[in-house]
Amino acid sequence: MKSKWFTLLSIMVLFSLLAACGSGGTANTGNTGSAGESPGNGTAEAPSGGEGVTTVQFWHSLGGKNGEYMDALIQRFNESHEDIEVVGTFQGSYDETVTKLQQAIASGTGPDVSMLERAYVQMFADAEVLEDLAPYLEQSGISADDFTPGLMGHSYFNDKLVSLPLNRSTPILHVNKTLLDELGLSVPTTWEEMKEVANALVVKEGNEFKRYGVSMPYDTWYPIAMISQAGGSFFNEDNTSIGFADNGAGEKVFSYLKDLQSTGALYYPPAQDSGNIVNSMFVEGKVGMIFQSTGSIGGLASTVDFDYVTAFLPKDEVYANPTGGANVTMLSSSKNKDAAWEFIRWMEMEEEGGLEFILQSGYLPFTKQMVESEQMQELWAKEPNRKVAYDQLEFAVDTNKDVAWPEIMHEFFSAIEAIMYDSKDIPSTLDTFKKETERILAQ
Repeated sequence: MKSKWFTLLSIMVLFSLLAACGSGGTANTGNTGSAGESPGNGTAEAPSGGEGVTTVQFWHSLGGKNGEYMDALIQRFNESHEDIEVVGTFQGSYDETVTKLQQAIASGTGPDVSMLERAYVQMFADAEVLEDLAPYLEQSGISADDFTPGLMGHSYFNDKLVSLPLNRSTPILHVNKTLLDELGLSVPTTWEEMKEVANALVVKEGNEFKRYGVSMPYDTWYPIAMISQAGGSFFNEDNTSIGFADNGAGEKVFSYLKDLQSTGALYYPPAQDSGNIVNSMFVEGKVGMIFQSTGSIGGLASTVDFDYVTAFLPKDEVYANPTGGANVTMLSSSKNKDAAWEFIRWMEMEEEGGLEFILQSGYLPFTKQMVESEQMQELWAKEPNRKVAYDQLEFAVDTNKDVAWPEIMHEFFSAIEAIMYDSKDIPSTLDTFKKETERILAQ
């Protein structure tokens, strides 16, 4: 186990150096905090610990406004608990947090509680460094059924409950409805409708496109969603290979995207800062629709000067969308487990805890109590765009779950780049990716 752990550490250090930062690259999968975030102040303000006060170290990956919201949450906790002091520390992007966490665990200096991007939970669970939270839930009278079902896909590993949802998101369709109305178009619900609408939105003058139909950040999130919509899955049932080769879902997805790209119906942005590029083009009316995270709703709504709506990602054979964002975990090495659990419990279940953070940030409500709260219902009535993502959780899928996902994700990015930027042959590129995936999974 230790040898495997340090092999994974080496892989993650390498991957973190290669991974893009900011709003491009892996940002919108939840691998770097929410789109548009910038580093926060680093450590939340906390009262000085006195005699009999237990200090809980909490590492997170939220900067910018969301970092401020998290700092405020920690302050509310500290003010309501005389015997526990939580010290929250911003550790950089999700990838950076993972690397620092591995190094800290190896040296015996890990925190008590940490945020973990949901796709990395299994890696830490397999290394047996995460506390089983099931007994804590039971002693607190909490049931796993109290949490939003579509967000629990990365909580159970090896028959243990090792994480709970925190700042979670999904990709959705963001639409400039003013443009669609001007052209007499409806918000698309299927791939075929999206193709028609996207092409109708194109404005070309000479050899230059003045407006594109649809766009999406450079990311694995959106192709994975579309593979699932086409009836495929990222991995096969026994996680020995990819699951979208035999039924042709992968070729179908990328052929569809390249077809849109060839007419200007799809603008595929450069990898660097792709999230901000796509958002800016949408705000400026240079693209009519975008695939983007729920985490972009607040920023877009406060910036656009047109009728802006959100919708489910269009379906092919079925509706399907992967989840993103991070969960919260307790390290099994913590010497303050009761205090650490009280912080997690309060953050997950108390109204002054996570609910206020969710209302401020725009992340998905992660408990049924949050969903049913008067505050959430009022927000959704006032801003229906925010409810779309929650409703879409009915079709949530997580098909890229494997301890080797971080390494395989790097290979998938290479395949995406070859197809979308270099127009390489789709079948041969995906075949190469399949062989690389099988090699990695067999290790």
